[in-house]
Amino acid sequence: MSVRNSARRLTALATAAGLTLALLMPAGPAFADAGFRQWVAGFRATAVAGGVSGAVYDQAMRGIEPDPVVLEKASTQPEFTAPAWDYFDNRVHDQSVANGRAMAKKWKPWLDRIEARFGVDRNILLAIWSMESNYGEILKRDDIMRNVIRSLSTLAYGDAKRSKYARTQLIAALKILQTGDIDESHLMGSWAGAMGQTQFIPTSYQRYAVDMDGNGKRDIWNSIPDALSTSANLLKKNGWQAGKTWGYEVTIPAGKLPGGAKTIAQWQALGVVRARGKPFKNLTDKATLKVPDGRGGPAFLMIRNFSVIKAYNNADKYALAVGLLADEIAGGTGLVQDWQRPFTKLSFEERQELQKRLSEHGYYEGKFDGKIGDGSKAAIMAYQAKVGLTQDGYPSMEVLKWLRKQ
Repeated sequence: MSVRNSARRLTALATAAGLTLALLMPAGPAFADAGFRQWVAGFRATAVAGGVSGAVYDQAMRGIEPDPVVLEKASTQPEFTAPAWDYFDNRVHDQSVANGRAMAKKWKPWLDRIEARFGVDRNILLAIWSMESNYGEILKRDDIMRNVIRSLSTLAYGDAKRSKYARTQLIAALKILQTGDIDESHLMGSWAGAMGQTQFIPTSYQRYAVDMDGNGKRDIWNSIPDALSTSANLLKKNGWQAGKTWGYEVTIPAGKLPGGAKTIAQWQALGVVRARGKPFKNLTDKATLKVPDGRGGPAFLMIRNFSVIKAYNNADKYALAVGLLADEIAGGTGLVQDWQRPFTKLSFEERQELQKRLSEHGYYEGKFDGKIGDGSKAAIMAYQAKVGLTQDGYPSMEVLKWLRKQ
């Protein structure tokens, strides 16, 4: 389970152990890691008191050094808050839907078993898999995946704001090694310690991990059945209601509507109806109305399972993206009312083409992955400045047409 609220600007503050900027400098490694080595030696007693054997600790920490990339990522803050369309366009698109449908076919026998055992909609699990690791593709990225023990040790020692979190997670990660579910060389995760196909932090792994394939190991890195069943177990234990959806796209009447949770029957009485005109499945379900893009964008009634998805990641946008992507993987046709996007939307392949053409013109150096992040936006703005367009950074058809002319 990922840790996402860690994207705000933080300064890598010096701790009592003596972290200095030398950790980020190439010179003097023998001196730069002296404080870190002292911290590692001192933390051993804490880990042992927490249930980690001294032998496991010594083996895992042998020769370990702080990871400057982790500290860099911990101190990075996005330059702006993404609008709704930006968040959803990067996650719910034709390629993520097509991949999800392909995975649904490929893993159908296991999905049948997982759904029967846990009662969680398979399409929700596939959507989470997409959101967390792009169906496992992220795990192949050496520039993203890092040694979990090293990452958490670095944060525990060198990030004052995350030190408590990291120490707890580090002990849990060491216990994972101790159980033998995975060996140290394959205990890989994000810079903040989220692990495997569906990105669980170590304590959540301990709480929810499942050996679905029956090989004696709870392997969320290499076993898709284990990874998806672990996600299903988390959702079930947090109150997933089998056979029910996460919510509905709706249309709302003009005028002010009351807040708070009401039955769907009560919302209907106020003039709220399903966007495609179909009836609601259960009028007694309690639901909350949400308009994440304002009244001009799509509106939703969220029922209990929406809140359960937030147990995975406590953000409305995340849970909504999971729900919307799951619906499309299941065969749905997407939103009736689109996001308030101030430009003509590109398909996933067109976004890749945009990145490639920007690269050919010397503006972009990243991967042609169709994901429009800060690097792509900066490249678009630079190109827009060059040709005299408004510098908004939008991945628009208008910009792509300009690039195609050159």
